[in-house]
Amino acid sequence: MKFSAERENLLAALQSVIGVVERRQTMPILANLLLSAEQGALSISATDLEVELVAKADIKSGTDGRVTVPGRKLLDICRALPEGVTINLSQDGEKITAKAGRSRFVLATLPASDFPVIDELAQQQTIKVAQADLRRLLDKTHFSMAQQDVRYYLNGMLLETDGKMLRTVATDGHRLALCEMDLPGKAGSQQVIVPRKGVLELQRLLGTEGEVSITIGTNHIRAQIGDVRFTSKLIDGRFPEYSRVIPSAPPRAVVADREALRAALQRTAILANEKYRGIRLALRKNLLTLQAHNPEQEEAEEQVEVNYKGEELEVGFNVGYLLDALGAVDGAEVEIGVTDGNSSCLVRAPGATSARYVVMPMRL
Repeated sequence: MKFSAERENLLAALQSVIGVVERRQTMPILANLLLSAEQGALSISATDLEVELVAKADIKSGTDGRVTVPGRKLLDICRALPEGVTINLSQDGEKITAKAGRSRFVLATLPASDFPVIDELAQQQTIKVAQADLRRLLDKTHFSMAQQDVRYYLNGMLLETDGKMLRTVATDGHRLALCEMDLPGKAGSQQVIVPRKGVLELQRLLGTEGEVSITIGTNHIRAQIGDVRFTSKLIDGRFPEYSRVIPSAPPRAVVADREALRAALQRTAILANEKYRGIRLALRKNLLTLQAHNPEQEEAEEQVEVNYKGEELEVGFNVGYLLDALGAVDGAEVEIGVTDGNSSCLVRAPGATSARYVVMPMRL
């Protein structure tokens, strides 16, 4: 195998796939990238057995072949080389040599036949949407995914189509985030759970321009984003019936300036219990009082002017969950729908239905 490539072309492709190459691997081959040169095109593959990324790069004349090389070392070499140089790579036995100008690097390789490749998808349906739209769905919901919950199906995000809408839902059992958009064309109804690592990688790859093609298979999901192909395993499990958790029409609504409320919550949170992060919301006509205290007997209190016409009410919430929801709401104002002191609240932009956030109450 032998080829040459412009540094910038090779570097862009390497940066696209390096996110799934873990620094500490149980299998040495997973620290490597698979380089496949064929008919004047280079394909670079990376995988952690859950997510696979494949990027394409233009190369100059050379001989076809396949080899695996240490991923982060090759990336560091490309980064360190000066701009505009041509990198020549040639394989000699179990080593690969990279030359550029007066620089020369010799890297160890592993057999390409040992590199795990995800099989072709048993395709069920393909959806095409704007990259910016899909990125918005992920950005507005990803923070509510669980991290290492024993309920493994919560350690990911639900991606759902019902024929007319594309929807993302994430929950860790204490809060829930939902965002949806109209689909440009017709699609079948389907629900899949994309694992946390796959969601974060997809977020990193998506841009603000162009289209993304999403193919949903029986066990995998695949997205083609420009020259990069993303493939992730799906979580085999049943996602909770999220629609039952979302309050349909809370009887009381608080409308506040989003930034003013966010700043007040951040200040009050300074003296909240570090472990439980609980904060009390006391509502009366057009006034919201925020209170926090901790085991050291320290207290914080903030008052925020709001638009509220209901009866007096007190309810406790995790301040971190409220701040996450406020950060995801678009617009200058936020509406918090409340029922009573023991029920969850619904956070959204006033009148908006495309993005909704549910936070469960806390006993304080």
